[in-house]
Amino acid sequence: MKRPQGFEARPPRRPSLGGPAPSQAGPAAGAQAPQSRDARGGDRVSTEPIAVVAGAGAGVGAAGSRASRDHQETVPLDDLRRGLAAEGSPSEAPQDATAPTPEPAVDEKSARRALAAAERERRRYEKQEVRRFTKRSRRRRLVWAVVGGALALLVVVVVGGAYSPLMALREVRVEGAARIPPEQIVAAFDGELGTPLPLVTREDVHRALADFRLIETYSTETIPPGTLVVRIVERTPVGVIETARGLELVDGAGVVIDRPESRPDGQPLIETPGGTASDGFRAVAAVVRSLPAEVRALLVGASAETADDVRLELAGGVPVVWGGSNDSSTKAAVLARLMAVAPPDTVSGYDVSSPESAVTY
Repeated sequence: MKRPQGFEARPPRRPSLGGPAPSQAGPAAGAQAPQSRDARGGDRVSTEPIAVVAGAGAGVGAAGSRASRDHQETVPLDDLRRGLAAEGSPSEAPQDATAPTPEPAVDEKSARRALAAAERERRRYEKQEVRRFTKRSRRRRLVWAVVGGALALLVVVVVGGAYSPLMALREVRVEGAARIPPEQIVAAFDGELGTPLPLVTREDVHRALADFRLIETYSTETIPPGTLVVRIVERTPVGVIETARGLELVDGAGVVIDRPESRPDGQPLIETPGGTASDGFRAVAAVVRSLPAEVRALLVGASAETADDVRLELAGGVPVVWGGSNDSSTKAAVLARLMAVAPPDTVSGYDVSSPESAVTY
C-alpha cells in the first residue's frame, strides 16, 4: 500500500491514559486532513491525527515530530501521571524540570568538626580582642604585682633575719661608767644573752640596771648582728650631808651615792634644816651645780635656811651671799669675774644676791 507523500511509518499507538480518544478529540484547530489517494486516482487511505504524549519524545522519531506539527492533541498532565502509575512504569514518569536537584547528604561528623573549628576560631578571636583592649591594665597590674611582691619579700627577709639566731645578743658594751665598774653592768645582762636584739625591750634593760643607784640616766643602741651598747650618765654629787649614820655623798635629788669616812675634796658640806627633803636643800643643790669648775674647786660649805637664803663658803672661810636660786647661772658668772679681779685671800667676802650690783667687802 502506497502511503501519502510526507508520511512515514509511525510507531504503534499508545493506549489512551485517561484522556479522550483521538477519534473523539477531533482534529486540531486549523489542521487539514490529507487528501485521499482516490482523488489522484489511487487507493483511498484515510489518516488520523497522531496523539502526542508530553515527555515521550524519546520514542517518537522525526516523522512523529513532523506529524505533530500537522496534528497536535493536548493531554492533561494529571491524566498522564495517573496513566503512568497504572502502567507500573515509574521510570517513565515525567519529571518536573523546575524541581530542585536534591543535594547529597552531609556527613554528621564532618559538620560537627566544622562547627567545633568555627567555635574555636571565634573564641580565639575574642580572646585576642580582650587582650588587645586590656593591655595597659594588665601591664599596670603586673607592675603593682612586682612591687608588692618585692616589698613582701623584703619584709619577710627583714623579719626573718631580725628574729633569727643570727641577730642574737652576744655582746654588751658599756660607755660612760666612772664610779660603777663596767663589768658589773655587763654581768647584769647575762639573762638576755642569746635573745634576738629586737626582742630586748626597754623593760628588760631597766630591770637589769635598776640596782645601780649611781646611774641617773641611760640610753641603749643595738649594733647588728649581736651587740648592745649601754650609755649611762652617772649621778653627779653636790656635796655631803651629816646624818646619824655618818657622812653621805648625795646628788641633787638627795640620792646617796656613797658613804665616805671624811668629806671628799671638792665636795662641800651641806647644812639645811629638814635634810634632803627640804626646799633649802634643793636650792643649795641647784646653786652648786651651776658653779663653774674653778669656783667649785674652792667650795667647802653651803647652807640655806630657806630657798631664798643660800650662802656659800670658800676655802679660807670667805663667805658668799647668794640669795635665791633664781638666776644662778648669771650669779655664777659674776662671782667668777669678781674672784678673778679680787681673789678670796684679798677680800672678806662676796655678795652676788643682786648680780647687776655685785660687790665685794
